Amino acid sequence: LRWKPFEIPKAPQNKLDFVSGLHTLCGAGEPRGRNGIAVHVFLCNTSMLDRCLYNSDGDFLIVPQQGKLLITTEFGKMLVEPNEICVIQQGMRFSVEVFGETRGYILEVYGAHFELPDLGPIGANGLANPRDFLVPVAWYEDRQVPGGYTVISKYQGKLFAAQQDFSPFNVVAWHGNYTPYKYHLEKFMVINAVAFDHADPSIFTVLTAKSTRPGVALADFVIFPPRWGVANNTFRPPYYHRNCMSEFMGLIKGHYEAKEEGFQPGGASLHSMMTPHGPDADCFEKASKAKLEPERVAEGTMAFMFESSLSLAVTKWGLLTSNRLDKSYYKCWEPLKSHFNP
Repeated sequence: LRWKPFEIPKAPQNKLDFVSGLHTLCGAGEPRGRNGIAVHVFLCNTSMLDRCLYNSDGDFLIVPQQGKLLITTEFGKMLVEPNEICVIQQGMRFSVEVFGETRGYILEVYGAHFELPDLGPIGANGLANPRDFLVPVAWYEDRQVPGGYTVISKYQGKLFAAQQDFSPFNVVAWHGNYTPYKYHLEKFMVINAVAFDHADPSIFTVLTAKSTRPGVALADFVIFPPRWGVANNTFRPPYYHRNCMSEFMGLIKGHYEAKEEGFQPGGASLHSMMTPHGPDADCFEKASKAKLEPERVAEGTMAFMFESSLSLAVTKWGLLTSNRLDKSYYKCWEPLKSHFNP
């Protein structure tokens, strides 16, 4: 499946904040059993006023695509812009201020927290380095809200609201390491093939949420940043494959190398487990004839993938209500021809 860019409602006709503009695209498992994931998009045009959200089900990894988010949490404030990500962990209250039409993606995990992947033979540093993750400094407001402050809980996949007469962001100080945090994707230290072949995209993993099975992720957050391509005797784009993982892809900016036309910033695609996929016909022809010299790949681009070992079901909103499903997606592979010569 592929989706065209999700439409952000225009403010005068339809004011939507982060919570009211939240839509679930797909997911697997369920929060009551503390095992599963969900993929959401947020499409909003106004700030949350005297209301906050906390997620009782799991952790949110938020990927803004258009417009910056000023997120107030009980721990302090974070400004998160496109090409940055942030993680709000289970139970943390937060409110989102926006500055115009705003869009982005969310990966939610139940029953596990995001952590850095094990580096194995890479050694002590590489990929996303711990020093580049930023945590807010303590900030508080001692504010009465006579008109009522709404605290929203996402619990077992539904939203519940309670009223109180003061701001919940009255935490004067905190300590410990259970915090929200943010990360700039330009800080990622890319590791790649420097002789031949095309490495598995797991080398682009920023954060992972481990499952109970060793070596198999509940969810990985993977990016495809600007880098050098230097492999010899190699078809350099992602090769054609079937996969035991579910791959949900989004595009923050630019043109994704394997699908330069139909896959657009603010849109998405879902390649379900064991469904074959790979570059479109144009990309195949171009890469097959290209002179193999060092070249910059994905300059000015940032695509990402939410990858999971779970089999994802798509919501009615994703298939119908959003009205953004690209029903002709399969046609990008139809011109592929057999080049085999025995």
